Amino acid sequence: MRIISGKFKGKKILQPKDKNTRPLKDLTKESIFNIIAHSKKLNINLENSNILDLFSGVGSFGIECISRGAKKVTFVENYHDVLPILKKNLDNLKSEISYEIIKDDIYQNFKIENLKDKFDLIFLDPPYKDKNLRNILTNIYSMKILNNDGLIIVHRHKREGDVFPDFLSVIEEKTYGIAKIIFLTVNLD
Repeated sequence: MRIISGKFKGKKILQPKDKNTRPLKDLTKESIFNIIAHSKKLNINLENSNILDLFSGVGSFGIECISRGAKKVTFVENYHDVLPILKKNLDNLKSEISYEIIKDDIYQNFKIENLKDKFDLIFLDPPYKDKNLRNILTNIYSMKILNNDGLIIVHRHKREGDVFPDFLSVIEEKTYGIAKIIFLTVNLD
């Protein structure tokens, strides 16, 4: 797995040896960033944006954002076997770009309201069998951590039939192999 574009293009991203982590495939990641860059339906510029990467794993998505000029990336991950790999991947960049690693379980200890920033883009890559996505999205909305014109991207299994809260609109949905990528925005009433 490598960084696809930007300042660190071609740099290798270290992977865990166990099977408990499901890294974002390069083809899927490249497709996400192509949609962000070229879709007429989305209005986001990664340069100088503030990114929240939930269930970040080895950091593939957030690191790609750093490579493409994001101002800051906040990684949230709790799996102890992957945290040292995430840290090493970030250290290998030798980047001046600001990042933060929050070592918390999103469902147990993590308090969205304790985040200091508002975000332009929030990426969620929960385990495929995870059934708590709606709760996380509701917390994101109620704590107002997404900027008004912000974007939420969710990586799910293609067979997952998530029903999203009424305050969100699906802007685009794409399937790549067994993965489904959903682009969401908040309805501003």
